[in-house]
Amino acid sequence: MTTIEIDEQGAASIDGIDIDPAMVADIRKFETQLARYLDGDLDEDVFKVFRLANGVYGQRQGGHNQMIRIKAPYGAIAPYQLERLADISERYSRGWGHLTTRQNVQFHFVELERVPDLLWELAAVGLTTREACSDTVRNVMGCHLAGACPHEALDIQPWAEATFRHFLRNPISQRLPRKFKINFSGCSTDCGQAMFNDVGVVAVTRQLPSGETEAGFRVFVAGGLGANPHPALAVEEFTPREELLPTIEACVRVFEQAGNRNNKLRARMKWLVDELGFEELQRRILVSRKFLVASSSWPGGIPVEVQEAGDAPAGASTTGPVSPVGQGVPVFLTGTSDYQRWEQANVVRGVAKGTVSALAWSRLGDITAAQFRGIASIAREFDAEVRITNRQNFVFRGLREDQLKDLHARLEALDMARPGAELARDVVACPGADTCNLAVTQSRGLASAIGEALEAAGLAEIDGVRTNISGCTNSCGQHHIADIGFFGAERRAHGKSAPGYQLLLGGYVGEERAEFGQKALRLPAKAAPQAVVRIVGRYAGERAYGETFGTWLERSGGAKAIGAELKDLDEFPEPDAHPDFYIDYGETGPYEAVVGDSECAV
Repeated sequence: MTTIEIDEQGAASIDGIDIDPAMVADIRKFETQLARYLDGDLDEDVFKVFRLANGVYGQRQGGHNQMIRIKAPYGAIAPYQLERLADISERYSRGWGHLTTRQNVQFHFVELERVPDLLWELAAVGLTTREACSDTVRNVMGCHLAGACPHEALDIQPWAEATFRHFLRNPISQRLPRKFKINFSGCSTDCGQAMFNDVGVVAVTRQLPSGETEAGFRVFVAGGLGANPHPALAVEEFTPREELLPTIEACVRVFEQAGNRNNKLRARMKWLVDELGFEELQRRILVSRKFLVASSSWPGGIPVEVQEAGDAPAGASTTGPVSPVGQGVPVFLTGTSDYQRWEQANVVRGVAKGTVSALAWSRLGDITAAQFRGIASIAREFDAEVRITNRQNFVFRGLREDQLKDLHARLEALDMARPGAELARDVVACPGADTCNLAVTQSRGLASAIGEALEAAGLAEIDGVRTNISGCTNSCGQHHIADIGFFGAERRAHGKSAPGYQLLLGGYVGEERAEFGQKALRLPAKAAPQAVVRIVGRYAGERAYGETFGTWLERSGGAKAIGAELKDLDEFPEPDAHPDFYIDYGETGPYEAVVGDSECAV
């Protein structure tokens, strides 16, 4: 059992490990406010805002079932932290956790009364849930290959770390008009998906009059998904390194001052473009940055985290192959063995110092306690770094070529060695109606069904196509930026409610642009897997060598044309003949669209 010790000065340690005093203060405050709430001394609405700011989220099941969201800035996670997550999954949750598209780790069905104990467990390994939910600066994301990518202009990891630390518990970001998301990419390939965030940072270079090259950033603002997606826009062409954090803080300050506090549905940064116009938003950000030097919070100059770690790019090999990276990059698996196909699909090469990276596949982002421990063990034994990807997988970095076969064997034993991680079989889904109050469909169930249908059709390892699913319009599953996207919707047929989905095609993010998927047609939930099989099969059969899904889609007539060819699937049979069409995936009774109170907008 974990032993918490408190000395005479009030400092805390767990099993002999000193705890960050800020984490101690957070947990003690949570214990106090939870006790007040349980005693009836703290209003429900006040406690809801408080617990959300501490990463504790209500579930569809109601009562005291809670979801706990744990931050992993830019996906970074250490072996000892993975081992602690394994323990937590067994002691507090269901024996498994969930990796999210924003590089968090989530546990469900945690009893509210046990949350403080769980927070102490996390604090002992330096993990926090603070500001993982609520109207705050959320987890700072970053490209999972940062520091190992052969194409990067800068290693954005220390910059993301500095940004995370600067805004955590920062007074200006505690009660924003709405949540605020920051994302980093090391190059214009934008594997970090900077283009649909409130602030998206992309490392770039420019040539100086002297002929020298200067590395810096291009900062994009006001991007977002949700029911009304907006692409991000560049604040300026080039932001010097010493101006990056002041620029980000200026963006947060302008949002805090001008964001809509009367209507949560129009309170994200993206709506300020509509309300103020981009030129005015841009002007306010630059003016705020100019005078920020007068503030005690001014974060100008090169952050300590960057000075200590360095931000030089990994560099591309001049003697070996350099792997292409980015969404929609065709890989063309030709290997005959499981290892050969895995090596072609899941390994990234090209760092100047000779290291390679390799993806470990997780089904629907779900990680069992054994898998948490297995990933930790591999990282230690192979002396590799681990990152969580934004497609709900792990990646090992800093590997040697001679370790790959052993790594594949170890991952096979964990059921994490499927070739095609982040390709066709790697379907991404939000938690859906399994636990979310807003979802109207079981998006995870559909994701499983699509994966099974692709496997049965021999299409699971087709490269260059990605499928994302959300259980409602809010795009937590990022359906807008996938080649094939679905969001859940209630359908009516033969006088009954039935689960359905809107199909979108052609979403893309990369190369400093975002294309949002276009509506193709609506489908019964039970017909969606067959639709994916037909689309992927046609793409695989018709594409030219190296042709992306988007290019194929365009020359095939676009989303509407493909949707018209799938119209035969938009049929609900009579309920008595096929009752399964009126029951959602994983459910046993008739479908009912039940939507609870949103905690996303609290």
